[in-house]
Amino acid sequence: MSLIKGIYAASLSIINENLSLNISKTIKHAESIIDYGCHGVVFFGSTGQSQLISLSEKIQLINQLPKSPFREKFIIGTGCNSLLDTITLMRMSLNLGFSRFLIMPPAYYKYDDIDVINFYSQIINELKESKIILYNFEKLSGYKFSIECVEKLVSQFPNQIIGVKDSSYNLYENLKIDNFSILLGSEAKLLKGLKLGCSGVITATCNVTADLSRKVFNDFNLGKESIFNELLCNVRKEFDNYNLISALHSYFSIKDKTYQNLIPPLRILTEDEKRIFIDNLNGLNFSTNNLLVA
Repeated sequence: MSLIKGIYAASLSIINENLSLNISKTIKHAESIIDYGCHGVVFFGSTGQSQLISLSEKIQLINQLPKSPFREKFIIGTGCNSLLDTITLMRMSLNLGFSRFLIMPPAYYKYDDIDVINFYSQIINELKESKIILYNFEKLSGYKFSIECVEKLVSQFPNQIIGVKDSSYNLYENLKIDNFSILLGSEAKLLKGLKLGCSGVITATCNVTADLSRKVFNDFNLGKESIFNELLCNVRKEFDNYNLISALHSYFSIKDKTYQNLIPPLRILTEDEKRIFIDNLNGLNFSTNNLLVA
């Protein structure tokens, strides 16, 4: 099993004015942030409005991914509330050559560990060639992985469960599994995580902090003291003052108005919020002059 290491962004989904998915711009956006410093991206993570985009649109986008020169750097978020939809997306992705998936347990209902183990077991028994990153984010799913649950899943499926994205932050300090990727959900924890043996991050704000995050990651691996971590953490802190999707789309909309389109109930920042937000980023000397626009 190969580790997933480095800086990964939960890539944005670009939405048309009629609220349909703009497939070409969504792919171009992902490619641009890989160029900017990410080791790879996740399509249809939380930041990609995954629960608001139709299954048919996801299928259309995934069908286009093999054409990308960055296809080896893609992870597909397939954690739908419907188990059958999850399996459908995974099966077609596998048929196209994509085997790495980020999967959150279904939201809304309450579960315990045995239920979650059964959920992943159903997927793996159908699709044994899949490589799955567990997605631990209690705030959105209502379920928080225990260390014991992760250990049981890896013990039961050592060739399929390859890592965890820890956005609840109850695992990364004490979970110790050989040849297993632990990826944090915030750049603010990147350096601490690396010191504890974590593999990297999958984060929303790497859509804009890819370059800074990559510098912190590279400095750590070179044994150098990071001079960029304080700025990276401060930038993340500014984004955390708002809904991350709203803030990211507001940021990119400075140069491309298409980014203003979000699927309700999500919304863009108000003009007053946006002004304060951008002023604060500029006050950190985090320039908006080098905005990436797909």
